[in-house]
Parts: sequence; structure tokens; C-alpha cells
Amino acid sequence: MIPYIMKRYVATETRSGNPGDPELMQFAAEAGVSYVLRRDRSIARIMAEEEADGVIVWKQEGPVLDLGGERFFYHPSMGKNRVSQIRKGHSDPMIEAMGLKRGWEVLDCTLGLGADALVVSFVVGDEGRIVGVESSPVTAAIVRWGIKKYSKGPAWLKAAMDRIEIICADHLEVLKQLPARSFDIVYFDPMFRHPIKSSCAISPLRQLADHRPLTEEAIAEALRVSRSRVVLKERVGSTEFERLGFKPVFTGEHRDIAYGIIEAGS
Repeated sequence: MIPYIMKRYVATETRSGNPGDPELMQFAAEAGVSYVLRRDRSIARIMAEEEADGVIVWKQEGPVLDLGGERFFYHPSMGKNRVSQIRKGHSDPMIEAMGLKRGWEVLDCTLGLGADALVVSFVVGDEGRIVGVESSPVTAAIVRWGIKKYSKGPAWLKAAMDRIEIICADHLEVLKQLPARSFDIVYFDPMFRHPIKSSCAISPLRQLADHRPLTEEAIAEALRVSRSRVVLKERVGSTEFERLGFKPVFTGEHRDIAYGIIEAGS
């Protein structure tokens, strides 16, 4: 596998925070970043003095990555809005494409900010399971600790968040190690080759994401692992559907997004 082009990030406390906070130290270890003392420095000064591409500030509500203009932190965002619609009886295109049922087990191979995983978690409930695989240690740690620290919203939202299991690894390596038919659904939402410009919320995530295209090997492993189907989210008209053998293709929540399906055993 081609390795990441690594960037340097450092973690620090807020100006009024506790230097060497044990949770901050644990987060930094999980994220694979260096801890530096704040010493009342601005973010810009820390970036310059530490030769860092970004600074993760440890806040009471969770870690916030400052990229010198853009910020990345965990928030339920559209996932919460979609669950609210489901609770009102409305359909969700991703859930329909998955054919998802309560109690099912889902492997999300491209966790990112976790919006899709949150929706899945709510639908499968306590009887089900949702595992999110994220290849970026920084992203995985920010989402994991953001969920842990999240204290807003209703109980059903927090319960759905807390059910998300996060694995920091390359999805192909995870798939290879899993037994056959060990998940009902295997799901991919790779970073679009041509981003949707209106998706401002995930713009900082693009700097942390793995932009390599999905491989035929990963799809083959996903089909081996799945008991029901493999689902791919892409832009409408994407050639990835045809290249990787996904059909039929359903239009998503708006005209830019579609979901492709391969039935297990096909």
C-alpha cells in the first residue's frame, strides 16, 4: 500500500487549560502527535515555532484541530438531522440502499466524521453493531474523543454515538483479517475525486483523508465479509460504480449523491 504523505500536527491545551492533562496525553498518544506546552502562545505562533501543519487544542468539549484558518472537530452535524427525520418516519436513501434492519451489523470502511455511522447506529439499535474504520490516526482520535466528550442533545443521540466502535487502520487490512460473512453490510464512502463545493463541514477533513481510490481487491474482500450487500456512496455519474461493478445505482438525498449496490454472493 502507498503510505500517507504525512503532515505534522501538535497538541496543546487552551490558554486556561491544565498543562499535561492526562486525557490530553492519552489523546496525543492515540493520535500519534506530539504534545507541546501552550505557554500563552497563539495558534499561529505555535505553528511557526513548532513547524506544524496544524495545532490540536484540547478543549472541555473535545479536541479541535486548527489548520490555520479551518477547524476540524467532532459534531453530529447532518447525521443528527438525518436521524431526526428518520424518527419522524421519513426515509433515508443510505438506509434504503443498505436495506438495513434493526439488529444488523455494519462495517463502515471509511468513517470520516462519522455522520453515516451515527445514522446506522440509530437504525440497528442496541441489538446491532456499527464498526467504523478510519485510516487517519488524527481523525480517528478526534472523532473518538469528540464522541466521548459530547454532552449536548437528547439521550437517543448520545446513545447512538456511544455505540459506534472505531478502529484506526487501513480498511483493506481490516477486511482481510475478518471471517467470511461476519457483517451484514460493508459500506464505503470514499473521499469524492471531485468534491461537492457546498460541503463546507467536511472541507478540513479532506486535508486528513486518504485520497487513494478504492481497489477491486477491497471490494472482493468486502463481498467475502458481507452477509447481505456491499454499498458504495459516490457522486451521481461517477465512473467508480462501473469500474468496481456496482449496480443498480440509487440517487441519494440530493441530486449530487448516489449509492451503488453489489449483493453478497453475486
